[in-house]
Amino acid sequence: MSLSMARSFLSEACYGEQELDANSALMELDKGLRSGKLGEQCEAVVLFPKLFQKYPFPILINSAFLKLADIFRLGNNFLRLCVLKVTQQSEKHLEKILNVDEFVKRVFSVIHSNDPVARAITLRMLGSLASIIPERKNAHHSIRQSLDSHDNVEVEAAIFAAASFSAQSKDFAAGICNKVSEMIQGLDTPVDLKLKLIPMLQHMHHDASLASSSRELLQHLVNSYPSTPMVIVSLHTFTQLAAFSLIDIPKQLQLLLQYLRDDPRKAVKRLAINDLKLLAKKAPHLWIRENTQTLCECALTIPYNSLKLGMLAVLSTLSGTIAIKQYFSTAATSSSIPPRLTDLVKLAQECCYHSNLSVAAHGVVVLSSIAISCPEKDIVQLEQDTVLGVESLLMLCSQDSSPSGQATLKTALTSLVKLLKNRPHLSQPAVEFLLGQLHLSCDSSRVLMCHALAAIATHLPVLGDGMLGDLVDLYRVASHSSTGEQQELLVSLATVIFVASQSSLSSEVKTVIKQQLENVANGWTVYRIARQASRMGCHEFSSELYQCLRTRVASEHFYFWLNSLKEFSQAEQFLSHVEEGDYSGAMSAIAEALRSYQKGIASLTAASTPLSPLTFQCEFIKLRIDTLQALSQLICTCNSLKTSPPPAIATTIALTSGNDVQRCGRISMQMKVCMDEFRGLAARYADLHQSLFDADYATLRNVELQQQSCLLVSHVIEALILDPQAASFQEHGTSGSVQTESEYERRMMSVFNHVLVEVEGLSKKHPPVSHLHTNCLCDAVIALLKVPLSFQRYFFQKLQSTSIKLALSPSPRTPSEPIPVQNSQQLTLKVEGVVQHGSTPGLFRKIQSVCLNVTSVLQSKTGPDYKIPLDSKTNEIEQRVEPHNDYFSTQFLLNFSILGTHVVTVEASVVDESGIEWKTGPKTMVSVKSMEDPYSQQLRHQLQQSGTQPAPQRSSYIRF
Repeated sequence: MSLSMARSFLSEACYGEQELDANSALMELDKGLRSGKLGEQCEAVVLFPKLFQKYPFPILINSAFLKLADIFRLGNNFLRLCVLKVTQQSEKHLEKILNVDEFVKRVFSVIHSNDPVARAITLRMLGSLASIIPERKNAHHSIRQSLDSHDNVEVEAAIFAAASFSAQSKDFAAGICNKVSEMIQGLDTPVDLKLKLIPMLQHMHHDASLASSSRELLQHLVNSYPSTPMVIVSLHTFTQLAAFSLIDIPKQLQLLLQYLRDDPRKAVKRLAINDLKLLAKKAPHLWIRENTQTLCECALTIPYNSLKLGMLAVLSTLSGTIAIKQYFSTAATSSSIPPRLTDLVKLAQECCYHSNLSVAAHGVVVLSSIAISCPEKDIVQLEQDTVLGVESLLMLCSQDSSPSGQATLKTALTSLVKLLKNRPHLSQPAVEFLLGQLHLSCDSSRVLMCHALAAIATHLPVLGDGMLGDLVDLYRVASHSSTGEQQELLVSLATVIFVASQSSLSSEVKTVIKQQLENVANGWTVYRIARQASRMGCHEFSSELYQCLRTRVASEHFYFWLNSLKEFSQAEQFLSHVEEGDYSGAMSAIAEALRSYQKGIASLTAASTPLSPLTFQCEFIKLRIDTLQALSQLICTCNSLKTSPPPAIATTIALTSGNDVQRCGRISMQMKVCMDEFRGLAARYADLHQSLFDADYATLRNVELQQQSCLLVSHVIEALILDPQAASFQEHGTSGSVQTESEYERRMMSVFNHVLVEVEGLSKKHPPVSHLHTNCLCDAVIALLKVPLSFQRYFFQKLQSTSIKLALSPSPRTPSEPIPVQNSQQLTLKVEGVVQHGSTPGLFRKIQSVCLNVTSVLQSKTGPDYKIPLDSKTNEIEQRVEPHNDYFSTQFLLNFSILGTHVVTVEASVVDESGIEWKTGPKTMVSVKSMEDPYSQQLRHQLQQSGTQPAPQRSSYIRF
């Protein structure tokens, strides 16, 4: 019964769910461990990894591992094996064991057993713990002893442990190297044992002399033992050692290429190819032209397709790096052969038309990379050869629905898109070819081609109109059934149509899409198409789709979510009808949009749940509402110039007061309020941007553009009316290095540039303030409103999920009870944290370090007022700590010299690999009650009884 309770508790470990009492689960598992039945004990042991995953803090992990160590010490070999598996699965939690000595002592006691299997399991256990006990001499000694054992199981376990400790400990690696060398070269050592000992040499890279001696031994083995297994193991260990030590990579490249060229055995060639690919990823800059040339010559002469495929995979890896540029730059200086006639180009051109699809795919990748990175006079012919090779491969794969055919097609399309982005003049014929192939391809191939067309049209929008007709014709006949591929095709085709139409769908296109959706599309397909329409700015069409979907969902929360999306789309649809110069119409459109937005935000709030709070969506919509209200207020302020112009004596008032802004009358103060409001909105957008650590790049760029539009309006107000001389437009984008190309971004940047040109021209010609200035402001507002808002992916879908869980110690017994501390002492606050990830950690950015900010504020004061230094009233400390295995820990020393209750706030933020800080939270608060120490209290009472004025209270500042 206890195990079933623990199992049900651990199965509820849903991401983001409120934590239950972990101690209860540990107690239930402990009951299982103390059970008399072997099955219940084993079941309890294997449940521990789930417990560690649900509550990954040291205090529980330490207790759990000590219990497991007891089971390991007292149980049978099967229980020991279960504990070993749990330890290996929980490798990243090992460093959280607090009582390492006690844990190792209990485990190590089994090494003295008479059972060789028990000793072998113990050795593997010690090897799994090598990361936390790398310098334990008793473990080192036991491993060395066990290498001489006569039991094969124990020797294999000792080899595993020796390899683990060699990777962690320089001293152990230096000490064991000679013994391993003797065993490998010893005549009494069986060959199969030598094959297991040799890989240990890859860890002998801690210093140059150790690496050199290991390399000499491996060279001796390669020369002395020519059998296939020995050569394969020795060469691979050679490569691993070179990859770690780095300085030997050029020599290793030559050795591998020598075996690839001269050794007739296919297994050895295959091993050489795999190792070459590893070194191509590790250090492509160390590949000189001779290395690449040798690989090309081998690939040209090899008769086996499987080996040729491997060599081309190595060249494909190198083709996107500096090695390919180095190849052609050296070729250009050393000989008069043009790049088009080199062996590398010949090989790529030959392989583009190979009968093996995988070989042809790698040939296309290499050839397209050469065409992109080889800008020289003979490039025209090379570009044509590349396009012909890609088109022939596309034609071959487009009707092949097998997994290999689809993988080849995806590779070819990726290479084509990459080529067209760098060589736009090749785009028109390539797009026409893809449109022609769409009618002849299978459904799965059509989906991939649609993705490629969408990428091309996004980068080159001028091609959109040309492909729209063919796409609509294909959509009419695209789907005749409700299979998964047909549904995916409907979504992909609709996406390309939205991109090509540039957010202005004709009624004919809408009718065609709706007809197909009514015939064969399911609800999820309709939602995906509506979502894509919202992302591309086709809000009128998306509003109609959301409207029909609302009543087709099974949950109240889904209904409110779809209803909110419908309202947001309707609001943006109202704004799209604004005409230039129609200022009253703009105010009416904003009012209608605000009405829909207010309805939508109410539905959005109702759609949120504790597991899905929709924080970003609500904040983004609130900012959009506030921005529209500010724009409407700005138009009203501009109109006030007509109803309340500056008085005739405004210039005199300005000269008298010395405030030049007074010459514009009351509109100047109103404009200053508007400018401050837009700057506040820009700051709020910046705060929102800083909280989106898990957002995709397009969403971040979208928030940046909203922020910059607010800064633009504030700049225009300042440049036209308030202070034309001092105005300067600053783009406060927090990650300006991010470059996301989209139609929405292009249109926004076009509006920005146009408005800035108009403002600059007007401010030079006319002094403020006149109807020209207010009209320019209103025109800027309308230009911003006419760009359809893009609801990016993060609004609908969260691909990366990262959260931080904090634990503070000391912690109060109850949440409302403060932590007591004497005012003459300082509180040591320990902060521990765990980084939790979703299904795809590090998809967009990874955590480099965690920034912890601790502040304390005096909430209520109990003692009398004394003159105490200002810095003793509050604490404000910041530390950065790098998480290891998603865990971090640090301590803060806090001073509470003032009697009373203090509120301590610990806030976490993360720093990514680019050094950008993201305000992800969480924020944890704890109360601390500072009390007078007994000595000071006694002294004060004595002074009060004697009638003497009490001295200032004793604190850490008075001691010195």
